Amino acid sequence: MFKNRFAPVFSLVLAAALLISLLPAGFSASAASASPPKSKMQTYVDNMQPGWNLGNTLDSVGADETAWGNPRVTRELIKQISRQGFNSIRIPVTWDNHIGPAPDYKIDPAYLDRVAEVVGWARTENLYVLINVHHDSWVWISKMENDHDQTLARYNAVWKQIADKFKNESDKLSFESVNEPRFTDGGTTDEATAQKLLDELNLSFHEIVRASGGKNATRPLVLPTLESSPTQDRMNALSKTFEQLKADKNLIATVHYYGYWPFSVNIAGTTRFDETTQKDITTTFDNVYNTFTAKGIPVILGEYGLLGFDKNVNVIEQGEKLKFFEFLTAYLKEKHITGMWWDNGQHFSRTQYTWSDPELYEIIRSGQNQRSAVAESDLIYLRQGDKIADVSVQLQLNGNKLTSLKADGKRLVRNKEYRLDGETLTIPAATLERLTASGKLGVNSVLTAGFTKGPDWNFYLTVFAKPVLSQASGTTADFAIPTAFNGDKLATMEAVYVSGGNAGPQDWTSYKEFETTFSPDYAGGKIVLRPDLLNTLRDGEAVKLTFYFWSGEKVTYILEKNGSNVSGRPAE
Repeated sequence: MFKNRFAPVFSLVLAAALLISLLPAGFSASAASASPPKSKMQTYVDNMQPGWNLGNTLDSVGADETAWGNPRVTRELIKQISRQGFNSIRIPVTWDNHIGPAPDYKIDPAYLDRVAEVVGWARTENLYVLINVHHDSWVWISKMENDHDQTLARYNAVWKQIADKFKNESDKLSFESVNEPRFTDGGTTDEATAQKLLDELNLSFHEIVRASGGKNATRPLVLPTLESSPTQDRMNALSKTFEQLKADKNLIATVHYYGYWPFSVNIAGTTRFDETTQKDITTTFDNVYNTFTAKGIPVILGEYGLLGFDKNVNVIEQGEKLKFFEFLTAYLKEKHITGMWWDNGQHFSRTQYTWSDPELYEIIRSGQNQRSAVAESDLIYLRQGDKIADVSVQLQLNGNKLTSLKADGKRLVRNKEYRLDGETLTIPAATLERLTASGKLGVNSVLTAGFTKGPDWNFYLTVFAKPVLSQASGTTADFAIPTAFNGDKLATMEAVYVSGGNAGPQDWTSYKEFETTFSPDYAGGKIVLRPDLLNTLRDGEAVKLTFYFWSGEKVTYILEKNGSNVSGRPAE
């Protein structure tokens, strides 16, 4: 199971994002287009675009690479990644269970050979490769403050062996000193002390690799910020390390990005790719560019995605998800920052070699070449029994032109069955009536918009009625509300005590985190309430839940917990 890597910095990210939201509209710390200084390393990083992470595999914390549920890596998988259009692969590696005792800390030769085998497969496919010291960062490196000498000795020994193993490998293999470094295990490390410890690791790593001979004398080396966070203070601190190493022109900076946190996990009612979420992208990567890239230090975004994916790739509504990745991919390209998509097995099947979400893959792939057209939503809702009127949807063409609109694969006639005025797409009532003639609840038709460039955009034409929630009883470990969704889909849930105040975990907001506290089961006809929510409720106090649906409907429900017993009923 993939471990949530960003919990310790959520408050920092949220605070920064809230400050960003107060900036004036259109604010940007740099010019609209970026032209970094030309250098060998910038060209190297540009050529790595796009990149992909072999996550939850060789970085697994366990006996071997299958410990977190993924199968053993095969040569065919690496070949397929290359065929999908990726130019680089990050191979995270956790060494902990394969390191012998002090003083030698010898890495199991079979494991080192296995890492080399996978690296070799990637190089055979002419992929740029990045390997690192990965979850060791929290397993044992995090203890460095209280166990300084032993931690540093172990770290140094690991890198001496890795450097020696790969010293004759092509420079298309790069080394990353440590993944998301943190120093919080058993100590009271403040920011300054943590940064000092990271500086020590980065400088030691640099010295070891450069002194190890062969091609390591000039091999590209990648240095992270504290926790691989793109906050300005942490990037400023890393820039000082680069200043100390300014004679070395083969260095690269790295940070990670999982979006504006409330959107990334669907909490606090942030269900849409709104102005605040977009501004978080532009401000973050303007700052990354100005701190590093503009000063001649190229940047690899070593991981990017949405944190909600850790639980379910549907935590974020499909259209909102696509708009996020379309914009992010385009902005990274504009800023000459190479992005390496985090995939722990939930995106590309390691055995079937297919994408779980082809639309997401296509919009990321297309973003390497041009902007893609999107729309304000991919959902068109019509209430069952209401008189149907024309529906208008705002497109964002991003320099493209609409070339077609199809309904379930059949081409519609422009200016008769649909109209386009600027970027406003209008579907007349007559077309909608014909496509929903069955009157069935749910998706009646899929409208597919085609454009001059980039992937199509789908609209899901849906007939709905107000969802109905029924009485239920259960326990804090097992409770679900029988639900007739009636064609609708759940966007978010609000929880407040009837007597006043927010209910549930993270009670700074009344809107709870999708999947962590509640989860719709459309096939099963129920909304599951998770123990993370139920265990935090106060005994004997009625809680009002408000369920918000994508059609605009909302339904209220009363919940009460007594000990481990939970009961609920419709509020209306």
